Amino acid sequence: MTADFLIRNADLVATCAGPGPRLGSEQNHISPISNGSIAGLDGRIVFVGPAADGDREVSLTPDAQVIEAKGCTVVPGFVDPHTHLVFGGDRREELRRRLGGASYAEIAADGGGIVKTVAATRAASEHDLIEGGRARLAEMLAFGTTTAEAKSGYGLDLETELRMLRAIKQLAAGQPIELTATFMGAHEVPVEYRGRRAEYVRLIIDEMIPAVAGAGLAEWCDVFCETGVFTPAESQAILEAGVRHGLKPRIHADELGLSGGAAVAATVCARSADHLIFVDQPHARRMADSGVVATLLPAAAYFLKLGRFAPARMLIDEGVAVALATDLNPGGGFTTSMPFVMSLACFGMNMTLEEALIAATLNAAASIDRAGTVGSLEAGKQLDAVVINGALADLIRVGAPVIRQVVKRGRIV
Repeated sequence: MTADFLIRNADLVATCAGPGPRLGSEQNHISPISNGSIAGLDGRIVFVGPAADGDREVSLTPDAQVIEAKGCTVVPGFVDPHTHLVFGGDRREELRRRLGGASYAEIAADGGGIVKTVAATRAASEHDLIEGGRARLAEMLAFGTTTAEAKSGYGLDLETELRMLRAIKQLAAGQPIELTATFMGAHEVPVEYRGRRAEYVRLIIDEMIPAVAGAGLAEWCDVFCETGVFTPAESQAILEAGVRHGLKPRIHADELGLSGGAAVAATVCARSADHLIFVDQPHARRMADSGVVATLLPAAAYFLKLGRFAPARMLIDEGVAVALATDLNPGGGFTTSMPFVMSLACFGMNMTLEEALIAATLNAAASIDRAGTVGSLEAGKQLDAVVINGALADLIRVGAPVIRQVVKRGRIV
């Protein structure tokens, strides 16, 4: 077979081969190949296997790129399935307040939190949103992310939500990370609709969703189902409206309490329910029965100082596919690093290193309906890969510069 790109003689290739998502004990299997090679042609994998077999079977084009990976581990490019990538303003002073003892609720009551970012985002130009997003994407890429989800939700009016989604579309075309867009007009009730929340829910359903879908600017619809934000009934109505207009459902669920989000996810067969810090076993079983992926965000719990993490072990034991994401955002997601999230998953949520890797690759891809093209190193899929200096365990050495190269569609990026 012919190839124009080759990663050769890696000490270990963690293929994370599908099908995805992996459930239960299968989430611990990364399908490794010792002394392996991966070859690609036109951005697609044509060979993955022992290096000796690759030397015999692969013929390189004259201009082929070759990475000699002896002493290295190769994993699939990371998939980050929950980000608030695009926003205006800066809320880092809230971090200082939180470190001084202020709670999320106290900061929000003082005019901070989501509503502060909404004001800044409404004032930002599309150019400003794109440039801010581009800088964050460059960081994500350096940490090995090659595919990501990006939400709107800091506009909370039609004009700004559309501006955010157009910015995401421009960003997708202008840098290597592959993006999928989510409409999240139901991120919060805007200040001007406080006391008449039903009107805002109708605005989302009757005007925002049809406009977003009609413009082809989003693949997904998301809702923050939480006490004080959107009720389970409101969340279900919004997600079902999205489905009617071709937007697939996902949901922020049970982050600050057992608020009904996981139940809504199971009812509407959402592709993903995210956060789930307070989910219990009965709702986990419902999610498993409905095929909902649990996308866990340990960095959010860490930076918000919530004092607990999502029950990853229980979810895996109940047969729920577990994915990981950064929750990159201006108030409580101060990281662009999927390896850092993996480290938190291992040491804060009692996941094994192998489970965390699957959660950051194949299962994360499944949570955004991309498991057929990314998330594992298999013939026919995109050649998206991360080359690590050293062993797999080096990946979760927080702050260590272990990522040697990042490959997207068969090119070093």
